[in-house]
Amino acid sequence: MQSYTIGQAARLLGVSPDTARRWADAGRVATHRDEAGRRLIDGRDLAAFSIEVAQGGQGDDDSSYTTARNAFPGIVTAVKLGDVAAQVEIQAGPHRLVSLLTREAVEELGLEVGMQATARVKSTSVHIDRT
Repeated sequence: MQSYTIGQAARLLGVSPDTARRWADAGRVATHRDEAGRRLIDGRDLAAFSIEVAQGGQGDDDSSYTTARNAFPGIVTAVKLGDVAAQVEIQAGPHRLVSLLTREAVEELGLEVGMQATARVKSTSVHIDRT
């Protein structure tokens, strides 16, 4: 399972690293340390926490979340596989994006809850890039 540093988690949540660090210090999201002593957050824990933050509006009031060229970097929070189609949900800061795509595409990208991904929006289509 992929883990994220405090800085990476902050970027995915759309908040400052200081805010993410305070949340970790307060026990709102579990962390563990790597061999170098850096605090890491498990991808599944971060995915669950990103949903909680988005639903509660707990982000920094003075922070802004912008996108470049309609790209929404975030974390995969749900993957629902059907026989042919699949549904992928990404939490990108305060934004929840849902994309319907083929099961084969999800399997080729190796998408799973807790991993980093970017949703790209063009007109009414959402494309998912693994990052």
